[in-house]
Order: sequence, then structure tokens, then C-alpha cells
Amino acid sequence: MADHVTGVRDPSLADALVPLAVLAVLIAGSLALYGLDALDGPIQVALLLCCGVAALIAMRNGHPFTAVQEAGRGAVASVTSAVFILFAVGALIGVWNLSGTIPTLVYYGIQVLSPEWFYAATAVICGIVALSIGSSWTTAATIGVGLVGIATLIGVSPAITAGAVISGAYLGDKTSPLSETTVLTAQIVGVDVHEHIKRQVWTSVPAFGVAMVVFVVLSLTGSVTVSDAVVSSELDDLDQVFWITPLALLPLVLLAVLSIKKVPASLALIASTLFAGVLGAFLQPDVYADFVAGSGNVVAESVKAVWTAMANGFSIDTGIADVDRLLSRGGMDSMLLTIWLILGAVTFGAMLEEFGLISRLVDPMIAAATTTGRLFLTVFACAFGLNVVAGDQYIALVLPSRIFKAEFARRGLAPTNLSRLAADSGTVTSPLVPWNSCGAFMGATLGVSTLLYLPYAVFCYASPALSVLYGFTGFKIEKTDPTDVEETR
Repeated sequence: MADHVTGVRDPSLADALVPLAVLAVLIAGSLALYGLDALDGPIQVALLLCCGVAALIAMRNGHPFTAVQEAGRGAVASVTSAVFILFAVGALIGVWNLSGTIPTLVYYGIQVLSPEWFYAATAVICGIVALSIGSSWTTAATIGVGLVGIATLIGVSPAITAGAVISGAYLGDKTSPLSETTVLTAQIVGVDVHEHIKRQVWTSVPAFGVAMVVFVVLSLTGSVTVSDAVVSSELDDLDQVFWITPLALLPLVLLAVLSIKKVPASLALIASTLFAGVLGAFLQPDVYADFVAGSGNVVAESVKAVWTAMANGFSIDTGIADVDRLLSRGGMDSMLLTIWLILGAVTFGAMLEEFGLISRLVDPMIAAATTTGRLFLTVFACAFGLNVVAGDQYIALVLPSRIFKAEFARRGLAPTNLSRLAADSGTVTSPLVPWNSCGAFMGATLGVSTLLYLPYAVFCYASPALSVLYGFTGFKIEKTDPTDVEETR
């Protein structure tokens, strides 16, 4: 640890609290001044200012500026794959709108889904898709976008729909052997991934059951604000602008196949994007020509249309506000604010970890957690707190798994208890925080502010609540022989 280096001293409690206090003040100020627009830059600035505060504290404690630079460099490197995924998702949304994939999903979805059971069906569909492909992000960016669009057109709440999308997506993500967070959690804690998934079922399935009850009640008690005649008219216009055909759904099929075959997410997304672009040139030639004000050269028009949609997104003017709002989206540039947010968040988290500020706060919490229930509550508080202050689910997942692993072994608690608790506390709560990389991604992708869908992401509350409850009651808590393992950082 850094305290062995000449001239470097351990952080005080005040050192650990100051960056978090500054973060709380700046984010609260951002929300007070800008409201939901705070994610368009003010919160990013707040996070970068907090990085500067953490850096100054580290240097005050004797760490050289080169160490600060190295911590920042490592933080940026840790999210490189996430950045590429975000760019790929932006490109995919733009081209899927251009090629008719998302309009086709919306068209068919309105005919199949009914407001009376729409929210529950949304959660189930997204759960199945996420379980199959192992990615909550991809699920939200594909079928989730279409379902939120359908919600607008049939007169149900986009915010509740987004909550249902996220509930289903995170159920599938955390119980899928294809999910990188599932595999990561099992590896850090030291358990077999399939054993880890089996233990997660005991919290995930009941939590999803609670969410389904809530969504059914919301569906039955909600009011439909769009008449059948209006919906029919909108469907007619979609059919007139795009060729609605099952062929337009082939890019979604390709994406599912590539994901099941464990092709890296960014590559699978780009492959599906390019395939949709080529396919759409044959299915929607008029849309391509109108989009780029074509001059008659079909090949040049198609290339330019796909290229523009990937870079800047797709836009269309049908005269219907809801349809235009749904389809005029996407592009890599639409993800730049989210990437800015992620870079600031993970850099701040890296500063807290690298210079001992997190451990300074957590060590007293471990000492105070004298029972299993209190220990479980402490792990949850640590993971959720890291989602809030560090802004990244990987930090919230990795750090508690590392910090508490030896303590669980010392108390004779099987590592599967920790792996389940870490996933419930770190992975599932990440989309609830607007400046967290997951919260920002879901808000940007679904087109619904994090603060608007937050009350309806029921699974994200129920799953950690059950996990902590099991700690207090002893239900499904597995024991091993206590050890004298010395905790390491």
C-alpha cells in the first residue's frame, strides 16, 4: 500500500469525507440549477472538479502528481470497451431507424401488445432477451427502444415502460452465464459461475415476481390517453413511410445469434448495424434517398445515408410528433455526453480507491458490523454508495467483492453469499443513479430521464432488499468453517 512509500501518509477520515461531500454539494447544485438538464454537462463538470479535489488530497498526503496521472490513465483504460459499446449502440439506433428495423418493431408491437398488460409483457420480453444474450445494455438499446416507442404510441407511460425494460434487462443480465458482470463477480469472489447463478435465483426470481405484480397493477389502474383511431392513423403513416416486413427484423436476429456465440458486444453491434444498413438499402430506398436528399446515384445515396445515420443519427419528418421523436435518434455523437459522464465517474472512483480514501471509510464499517445481517447491510451500503460516488457499476461490484471477501471467510460465510449480495447491490442498483454509467446509458438510450424511470425500476429495489433480508433472517445463507485469513486490500 502507498503508506510504505517514503513521505506518504495514510488519509485521515476528513480526507476521505471531503471528496464525497464536495460531490454531494456539486451534484445537488447541478440538479437544483438545471433540473433534468444537469446530465447535459453540469454533472460531468461536477465529477471532474471532484477528481481535482481527490487529486489535491492525494498530493497533500505525499503522493506525486505522476501517481495521480497514472490513476487517471488506468481509469480511462478500464472503460475503453464500454466506450466502444456506447459508440456502437449509437450507430445501431440510427441505422435501425433508417433501415426500418425499429419502425417494424413498433408497427408489429402495437398490434400485439395491449395497454392492459403492456408493462408486464415488456418486463418479460426484456428478461428473456437479456438472459439469451447476457447484456442489459444491448437489450435496452434494441428491443427496449422499440418498446418505449410503442408505449408512446398506444398511450401508456414511457417512464413506467422504461422501468419495466430495465427490470427485465437486469433480471436477465445478472442470471445469464453470458453476462460479463456475472462472470466477473464469480471470478472475483472465487466461485463457479453456475453456482453463483443458482444462488442468485433465490433473490432474482422473487424480486421479479414483486415487479410483475406492480406492473400488472399499474397496467390495470392506468388510463389510456390515445384513442384507437389515433393509433390506427399513426400505424397507417408508418406503413406508408416504411416497408413494414419481417425481413426488417433480420438485423435483430443476427445480433441475437452473434451475442449467443459470445462475439464481443461492440463487434456484434457494429455487424448488426452494417447488415441493417445494407438490407435497408433494398427495403427502404425511398427513405434513404429522402434522408440524404439523393441525386439519383443509388449506391452513393445508400452509403451516405448509412454513414450519416451511424455518425449523427437518423431524422425524419412525418408530421406526427411521437413518431418523429421515436425515429429521429441515434448516432455516435448522441453518446458523447454519456461518455464524458463515464470518464469523469470512473476517474473519480479510481482516485478514491488508489489513494486509500475508500478503505478509510469502509474499515470502521466492517468493525461495527457485528452480526451477519449488519455485515450484509454494510456490503449493500458500500456497493450502492460506490454506485453513487464513483458512478460505475464495475467499481461498485469489484471493490466490495475485494474488500469483504476475507471478512466473509473469517466469519464462516460461504463465498456464494458474497457473490450474490455483490451482484444484487452493485449491478442491479447501478441504473438508479443518473450520473452512474449505467443510469446515464439507460437514460440516453431509452430517451427517458433516469429520474423519471427511477420509481418504476421495481426489480432494482426488490432484489437488493431481499438479499439484505436474507442476511438478517439467515434464509439461504450458506456456511463454511471460519478461517483466520488476514484481510488484504
